Amino acid sequence: MATTTLNSVTKIPKMELSSSSGPVSMPVIGFGTADDNNDGATLISAVLESIKLGYRHFDTASAYGSEQALGEAIAEALRLGLIPSRDDLFITTKLWPTEAHAHLVLPSLKKSLRTLQLEYLDLYLIHWPIAFTPGKGESPFDKQDLMPMDFKSVWAAMEECQRLGLTKSIGVSNFSCKKLENLLSFATIPPSVNQVEMNPVWQQKKLTEFCKANGIIVAAFSPLGAKGVSWGTNEVMDNEVLKEIAKTHGKTVAQVCLRWVYEQGAAPIVKSYNKERLKENLQIFDWELSEVDYDKIGQIKQHRMMLKEELVSAHGPYKSIEELWDGEL
Repeated sequence: MATTTLNSVTKIPKMELSSSSGPVSMPVIGFGTADDNNDGATLISAVLESIKLGYRHFDTASAYGSEQALGEAIAEALRLGLIPSRDDLFITTKLWPTEAHAHLVLPSLKKSLRTLQLEYLDLYLIHWPIAFTPGKGESPFDKQDLMPMDFKSVWAAMEECQRLGLTKSIGVSNFSCKKLENLLSFATIPPSVNQVEMNPVWQQKKLTEFCKANGIIVAAFSPLGAKGVSWGTNEVMDNEVLKEIAKTHGKTVAQVCLRWVYEQGAAPIVKSYNKERLKENLQIFDWELSEVDYDKIGQIKQHRMMLKEELVSAHGPYKSIEELWDGEL
């Protein structure tokens, strides 16, 4: 498990990110803001409630449509005195494939900062290891819009964002071992984080081992399977093995999943707008899974939720989605 330190105020452990501009600590639980229909008022209310409960790590993306509401919530939290300064928060956003071109990286980051009403990010991620034709709208995309990314030039632009102090750390999302290996072969500043789908039903063992060996923290999106949204699955929360383990410990299935992700040394990014579930999701640090639990979890049939074919209407220069992600992710 990753080395952590304990925040005396929030009681949420933190991970130290490598390859950063000075020491950067990332709270091990993040509040996710991806949703089918991001209602600004609902999100603002949930973020404020989560801050009261101790959440300090917030994950957004230009594609989520949640940057503005998150920025407004942060401004309101500061006005209400819920946090002493912006520095108490850890904010992540992401570069969408239409901006994944060297000359668009810095402008895209600056646009996100304006929308968030922030002067800097704590972490800026390349959202997907692909590029789309600049200026195109949201998915689905036509075949001619999808193209391989010029990783070297795009990553050089990401590094420049960090050198300029506009983000404290840089990283990637949805990168396979092969794509990470390629990136590490030329990166001057290695990625601090790789955010990927990860939960007991999609355990990502090979990828997490690779990341750990190379000093890259894994952030886990959809640690509960994203039940109830278009890209989600019921196979995590409805899993009978996980229900049995939860009953044994007197915990919820969600708590079992989040504890499992945490014990892998990864940082779960979890979304809830419900106050009680927000509380429950933080109650994972004073108990452990047993060897028997691990034996059971190890036998769960693996099923990947992402990437669904709907992301693109065709695969462009790639023969298949499997080829796009090297058949690994």
